[in-house]
Amino acid sequence: MIDATLDGRIGRLTLNRPEAHNALDTAGLQALQDRLEAWEKDETIRAVVLTGTGKSFCSGVSLGDVAGLDFAADNPLTRLCDRLEAFPAPTIAALNGGVYGGGVELALACDFRIGVTGMRAFAPPARLGIHYEPAGINRAIQRLGAQMARRIFLLAESFEAPALLTGGFLDHLVEPKDLAGKTTELTDTLDRLAPLAVRGMKRTILELTRGALDTEAARARIAACFASADHAEGLAAQKERRAPSFTGR
Repeated sequence: MIDATLDGRIGRLTLNRPEAHNALDTAGLQALQDRLEAWEKDETIRAVVLTGTGKSFCSGVSLGDVAGLDFAADNPLTRLCDRLEAFPAPTIAALNGGVYGGGVELALACDFRIGVTGMRAFAPPARLGIHYEPAGINRAIQRLGAQMARRIFLLAESFEAPALLTGGFLDHLVEPKDLAGKTTELTDTLDRLAPLAVRGMKRTILELTRGALDTEAARARIAACFASADHAEGLAAQKERRAPSFTGR
């Protein structure tokens, strides 16, 4: 159910189970984990796009498929979202449709989210007698604030596209026909920027939001950027009034 491709320096992960609203079964969860783990080692990747097929982006985890798993001991969706959130290069959720249940957390684990008109999102744990994983609640708090998290989890509120934009869940809202173009606009921007700086600052932002900044490592990232060929190229390009060509070195 997972289609994974590398388009130049852009990775693309597509949830391809439209008949089940792209619900993730155990095989799908593992396939995403494996692909992200493999791509983590590829320093040429400038961005990863996560999207879906059909009318929905993702309806979370297929509860029937994972019914035998002990989610209290080891939540596979939490592991996947943690890996996605910590992926070295920026990630973009191109939300082709509705976002439900654990799909909300999957989208929030990405750095940027593009939505389409007509979509909606909600998380139904309170309707099902389920206490959502604390890591996922915290992810929502970090991205959206505690009050928005209360509306998502305590009220099981359903949000239409405009509310998702004003609430900060979406960075951009476009017509469905414009989703691919807007996604390409963002990936093209990321592809042009200095990858050492982008990757380093992504790591620093993540550590700061977790309240766990490794100051020594952050200073090392800063020093590496100042000493890089990309920094020299950026200065030269600015002086020569041309577009820079960064190599990630």
